[in-house]
Amino acid sequence: MTSVDVERWSAELDRLHGRIGVRFRRVQPRRRARQYLCGLVSGLGRKNGWTLAEQAGDVSPDGMQRLLRWADWDVDAVRDDVRDYVVEHLGDPQGVLIVDDTGFLKKGIRSAGVARQYSGTAGRVENCQVGVFLAYRSARGHALIDRQLYLPASWTDDRERCRAAGIPDEVEFATKVEMARTMLGRALDAGVPVGWVTMDEAYGQSKSPRVWLEERDVPHVVATRRNDDMVTTDMGRARADELIAALPGQAWCRLSAGAGAHGPREYWWARVPVRVPAWWKPGRGHWLLARRSITTGQIAYYVCYGPRRTRLVDLARVAGARWAVEECFQQAKNEAGLDEYQVRDWRAWYAHITLAMAAYAWLVVARSLAVKGEPVPASA
Repeated sequence: MTSVDVERWSAELDRLHGRIGVRFRRVQPRRRARQYLCGLVSGLGRKNGWTLAEQAGDVSPDGMQRLLRWADWDVDAVRDDVRDYVVEHLGDPQGVLIVDDTGFLKKGIRSAGVARQYSGTAGRVENCQVGVFLAYRSARGHALIDRQLYLPASWTDDRERCRAAGIPDEVEFATKVEMARTMLGRALDAGVPVGWVTMDEAYGQSKSPRVWLEERDVPHVVATRRNDDMVTTDMGRARADELIAALPGQAWCRLSAGAGAHGPREYWWARVPVRVPAWWKPGRGHWLLARRSITTGQIAYYVCYGPRRTRLVDLARVAGARWAVEECFQQAKNEAGLDEYQVRDWRAWYAHITLAMAAYAWLVVARSLAVKGEPVPASA
């Protein structure tokens, strides 16, 4: 969005700030949070403590650092406010929840959770922090609605190191899959309108989230590895790639997984029922879905659970929805300063990431209102 757009829709930002403002006990940090949000969506080349402070007219970053580290406000309640704000504007019964993680490259060893670990952002092992996120996507747009900072065992096994970074003693080691399940549970318990859940192979290859989603009767399309062991319709067992390789050529359909930067993202798609149909829940079905690249022939595999009358094109649409979280990361970093923080403290990380998610949610909502042609909201 241009600076003109930001100014034009500032009243909507005021509404968002008014929603989260009740989470701040004092006027000064509440006002500073508004300045922080404005700085995050401004055209600043860098969005760190110094530049955000200068944008707000401060002579030092102390006030902004205080907002993130010590100011008395409920960071998790603001997270929930952001989620509710997104649902209010983008919510749809066929909405899709998407789990993924992203890396934040860091120097040194003192920042909470920093370690040499794989970063999807860099595509290799780097010294970084890793955040696990939950995104919400509907036909109206997509935004981030939850987040957790991953702590490697090298951190949780060293409580003194954790205390030095402000990590509470009650925070124990949790896998990324466990974090994903926690965030999905928060969204479902809050009544977020959800038609489907999707996630990539790093999460989907684990059976535990699939079982958990099925127990809650949540339809899902989750990527899995090619050698995943599947129960067949005749009570046998077979690898995912074996089941797909046995399909006849006419089982494949060329379908779009949604619009991409260069037009429709078309692939060849096929599916095969799995598990014994007599054991399916009433009105529900289980499938193994395959996506084959038109250019390379490479095949990706998905385990699916959903309404029995679900069509192949519906499963392809949900599988293709996962790209939205990648766009969330890219846009939130480029436009809302998601990764441009200079903090080491546990609480400060959550505070910055939550405010960046709020700023990005505002941009998404402003765009959706503009697309619908709604009038510019008047200031309250």
